[in-house]
Amino acid sequence: MSRGKRPKWMIDIAVERMNILFERAEMEFITHPERSHRYVELARKLSTKYNTKIPEKWSRRYCRKCGKFLYYGHNSSVRLVDEKVSIFCGECGHVMRIPYNKEKKNKRRAKYESIKKRNDE
Repeated sequence: MSRGKRPKWMIDIAVERMNILFERAEMEFITHPERSHRYVELARKLSTKYNTKIPEKWSRRYCRKCGKFLYYGHNSSVRLVDEKVSIFCGECGHVMRIPYNKEKKNKRRAKYESIKKRNDE
């Protein structure tokens, strides 16, 4: 084991724990928002300690600036603006902008392939 590297089983356990923490954060947000913010903080510490990414499912559910859990419709809002998804954090005012060109390309490609299939038949 080289310096800084963790065995695969440790990384798997860390990812599982991060998933559990984010699920708990989502369940607890309505009644105890401060507790859900703490869960996100713990998950981020796990990701830095074990040098892994936060699972893609949860990667956009916390603010990159203040580290708070984002519960859409309560402390954050999502808008589509100029080919981008804008996620606005209600806690600190930070705006995360994510391009959605890739999704649009995939949709166009699927549409083209379905037309091509129909023409071939």
